[in-house]
Amino acid sequence: MKIFDKIALILTIIGAINWGSIGIFGFDLVAFLFGSGSILSRIVFTLVGLAGLWCISLLFRDDPV
Repeated sequence: MKIFDKIALILTIIGAINWGSIGIFGFDLVAFLFGSGSILSRIVFTLVGLAGLWCISLLFRDDPV
């Protein structure tokens, strides 16, 4: 697995954990750490979103795991 793939996967996992904490506890970890609606929160959410889109490509690769 390439380093960019690993970074994207880590960011996607962070996003999934954050969404899980919102769904289960109503607690937004990113907003708590960086401030609700702050530029840092928006950057984190954007990076997680882009990582999620990148991870779609992992589904269609023929590379052995």
